[in-house]
Amino acid sequence: MKRLPLAALVAAFFIFLVMSVSVRQAVLLLVGVGMGAALAGARFGFTTGWRELIEQRDPRGVTGQIMLLALASLAALPLLGQFSELQAALGPPSVSLLVGAFLFGMTMQIADGCGSGTLYKAGLGVPLNMGILPLFALGSFLGSAHLDSWLTLGQIEPVSLSEQLGTGGALALTFTLLALALIAVRAWVGAGRQWLEKRWLWGAMALAVLATLNLLLAGQPWGVVYGFGLWAAKVSVALGAFDPTVNAFWSQSGNALRLTQTVLMDVTTITSIGILAGALWVSAKAPSVSQPLSAQQWAIGLVAGFVLGYSSRLAFGCNVGAMLSGISTGSLHGWIWVPLAFGGTMVGVRLRRCYGF
Repeated sequence: MKRLPLAALVAAFFIFLVMSVSVRQAVLLLVGVGMGAALAGARFGFTTGWRELIEQRDPRGVTGQIMLLALASLAALPLLGQFSELQAALGPPSVSLLVGAFLFGMTMQIADGCGSGTLYKAGLGVPLNMGILPLFALGSFLGSAHLDSWLTLGQIEPVSLSEQLGTGGALALTFTLLALALIAVRAWVGAGRQWLEKRWLWGAMALAVLATLNLLLAGQPWGVVYGFGLWAAKVSVALGAFDPTVNAFWSQSGNALRLTQTVLMDVTTITSIGILAGALWVSAKAPSVSQPLSAQQWAIGLVAGFVLGYSSRLAFGCNVGAMLSGISTGSLHGWIWVPLAFGGTMVGVRLRRCYGF
């Protein structure tokens, strides 16, 4: 799609949202467009950054992600301490989190994208990610429908670092843990490596600003997975294949309300549509070129995409919802998610090589 028609389409949708939904949703659409442009323009891939660290001992991607976490935390934690109406991305430490994070880290390497990565690469026109997107949504929905059963295996209440330590203490602990992560990366890659690259730097700064705007406008941190699950849930309800009143997750008041509303009232849906549009904008100037896949690779990739969606719901988020939003808003579950997902990624990169991706 050429840039001018795309800009006209986004402008028309923006006006529609202002007139028929809300000004907030319209502005969130533009935030999402910025996110998609930043992700695609900088090729800010969470999945790629981790894989390059493991396979090539290249720390630039992970350094960019740590910078993003630091900048987002520096903005989000004081805002949460100042404005009680803002919500943190809290998830319960649980067996579900442990299993889900590991599986997510493994399958995101095979699928070559996390939640945000699947979105922006689908927007870039990458065939595998376009095929994975609906399966990710279906997996996310089924994961949400099964979540109550997983939580019976063991959980504790969500832990907020801000509530336990105060804003200053939470910031200090967050920056200490990020510094330790950098030290661990340094020990892994050794000396003589380039640590920063312009695209990762500006990508981190842009995404930190946009994530902060999302928090202020939506009242909650940036998320991706919930919107995917909501799309599939609404389709299932419309087809008469799912009764939300008998499910622990979808019968909760907020979730039940969203099933009755237009999907355009959901903040994660609006930003996700924006991400697709932002990536399309980038692809209009620099089209993505993908290596053709064999039938076996397609089958494995699509199955991985389904498991990616399922596990993301068990883990209370992906690299955005659990890692970025969880850590930057002081949730302990974000710090549990990272090492489990990284362990899964170490398995996933080997499986990726095994199947010739």
